[in-house]
Amino acid sequence: MVRMVNIHDAKTNLSRLVDQAVKGEPFIIAKAGKPLVKVVPIDQPAAVKRLGFMSGAFTVPNDFDRMGQAEIEAMFGLDP
Repeated sequence: MVRMVNIHDAKTNLSRLVDQAVKGEPFIIAKAGKPLVKVVPIDQPAAVKRLGFMSGAFTVPNDFDRMGQAEIEAMFGLDP
């Protein structure tokens, strides 16, 4: 059930009430016992995924996964 708050209490405690609404606890503001407005959180927009935004800006060499392999193996005492 949604909590009802009178307008005077809503003015006095607005920051706290808004924080609670953002966390999923909506409330109704009433005047003389009559509901006026319902405060609910705004849905957050989905994160924009920008896949491929740098497509063609650079190239990755075919041997990328082996670059520096001999040096790395030497550092660990492995035979190249």
